[in-house]
Amino acid sequence: LETIQQMIDALNASCLSYVPEKGTVGASGDLGPLSHLALGLMGEGKMWSPKTGWGNALEILNANGLKPIKLQAKEGIALINGTQFICALGCEALYRAEMILKQATIIAALSIDVLQGTPKAFDRDIHINRPHAGQMLIASRLRALLDSNVHPSQIRESHKDCSRVQDPYTMRCVPQVYGVVHDTLTFARSVLTVEINSATDNPMVFANRGETISGGNFHGEYPAKVLDYLAIGIHEISNMSERRLERLIHPAYSELPAFLVKEGGLNSGFMLAQCTAASLVSENKVLTHPSSVDSITTSAGTEDHVSMGGFAARKALTVVEHVEHVVAIELLAACQALEFHRPKKTTAPLEEVYKVVRSVVPKWNKDRFLAPDITSVTQLLQEGKIWEVVEPYITAYEDVLSSTTSNSTHTKLSSSLRPLSPKETTYLTYSQTKASVQT
Repeated sequence: LETIQQMIDALNASCLSYVPEKGTVGASGDLGPLSHLALGLMGEGKMWSPKTGWGNALEILNANGLKPIKLQAKEGIALINGTQFICALGCEALYRAEMILKQATIIAALSIDVLQGTPKAFDRDIHINRPHAGQMLIASRLRALLDSNVHPSQIRESHKDCSRVQDPYTMRCVPQVYGVVHDTLTFARSVLTVEINSATDNPMVFANRGETISGGNFHGEYPAKVLDYLAIGIHEISNMSERRLERLIHPAYSELPAFLVKEGGLNSGFMLAQCTAASLVSENKVLTHPSSVDSITTSAGTEDHVSMGGFAARKALTVVEHVEHVVAIELLAACQALEFHRPKKTTAPLEEVYKVVRSVVPKWNKDRFLAPDITSVTQLLQEGKIWEVVEPYITAYEDVLSSTTSNSTHTKLSSSLRPLSPKETTYLTYSQTKASVQT
């Protein structure tokens, strides 16, 4: 317990050991990285703290009033024999992936509206007949943002009688693609939750039995596999996002100015932004090759199968970072496209998204240095600001839907232009009042 308390004290003081990100095969635990972690706590190697910056570990600990740990029986191997390195990076990748998925759905809705798409493909009855959990959830959220009975869009009204029968897949099939991403992340969460709350040491000491048994809980195949799966899943968000971005900047698809800028030729607009997104998507296609399909024997043949989970975790986190940037670029482009639809407005919740973006990035009148804009909007996404402003609308809509469908199994909020129910009218009044107060 004394060693555990010293570790907690070091963490609370932000005394952090230098840990290389490469060098683990993820089988006999993350031996290399975790050894570096323990090394600093022992007063050896390098460490960092806010008070001192980088320096000799012993000096860093002393400067923060801490003493190096002195290991007792079994504690040394316990500190280095486990999957904590894989799981630490993996949990960050999972959290950020879940956050970007929620917001990517919102941004897809905005792109669909400014591209003059139709929300009919998100009709509840379509998805009830293929009731995957993620697909149902994503379709519901898209309805919450685009349902013209609850949130009229002036853009939608301007083309509702057009002759187009159906939209491209990157608009029409968002629930089917983003839905399986959601379910992938749910599976990854279930595995990582078990893993980080498990004993992955070896050997295992069972005091109640008076036995010490060698096993294999240190093997990182579980987190390695789900992090490869996570990377494959979340990559599809950027894959679809970049293709919608292409439609936004292409006048033949969007019926908007080329590259979303006035005076094309003098200004290149979002041309290079799309190139950036395309390059990141291309890199992701390489990074999503599974690490865990590989194994190289180590430790003189004893460790004759390894997980390569450390690389799976690092790749997953990199893929998520790329997705964040691609989705940020789509959001910038969708807001710029909205400028060319003015004075028409999109739906109330999507207008709130526009306001959040414009609070950090002005509209694009002529070419300027775009990198700071991408960085600012990426930060909005990483902080969950887009989800934060839209979540109340989604929650209120789902409450209305739940209440309405409990009265009739055939109720469809998104079916046709019909009179609103009293509860829908109440929610519409809430939405309009909120928008009016914020204005």
